[in-house]
Amino acid sequence: MTSPPEHHATTVVIGASAGGLSAIGAVLSCLPRDYELAVIIVQHIPANAGDTLLRRFQRDCCLPVEEAEDKAPIKFGTVFVAPPDHHLMVEHNRHFSLSREERVNFSRPAIDILFETAAETFCTELVGVILTGASADGAVGLAKIHTMGGTSVVQSPETAEVDIMPRAALAACAVDHILPLAEIGPFLACLHPGPEASCKPIF
Repeated sequence: MTSPPEHHATTVVIGASAGGLSAIGAVLSCLPRDYELAVIIVQHIPANAGDTLLRRFQRDCCLPVEEAEDKAPIKFGTVFVAPPDHHLMVEHNRHFSLSREERVNFSRPAIDILFETAAETFCTELVGVILTGASADGAVGLAKIHTMGGTSVVQSPETAEVDIMPRAALAACAVDHILPLAEIGPFLACLHPGPEASCKPIF
């Protein structure tokens, strides 16, 4: 399996669309009960989905799983899910922000919005993961994570239920790790938090 990044991470952001429920569930099921990082998820889902994601991921994961709330702080050792029909952003004080602004890449919540705002806040502490999906959402955001010194991970297209999203991400930047779905969860499980890293863009 590919080795985790040498620098310490504190936060993981995951984006998925078509086929994402089972893919995210497979990843979350690999995280141990004492996992110390924060995990923030955007899964494209209909506006009327209610708490479908919350209940599904609570079933798949032994960590606390919560729906992200406006102005709430990001807690480590917790999985957060973007609520349906709301963009999820990370503020510089490491709190969440929700909005009902225009759809991005035809989606609300949009992966790009989470990834870009998280990259500006967490910089080298951030790991971004793109999984299966049928749009290009997340490609720009993953490139931003890479630019800010974070770690970029993409599900290998041949293991994705729908390979459009992983291929778009691979075309957008020089991805650090291309992993089959079965290796992404164990890769994330090996990450450990450390001293806060500097917010310095890498070009």
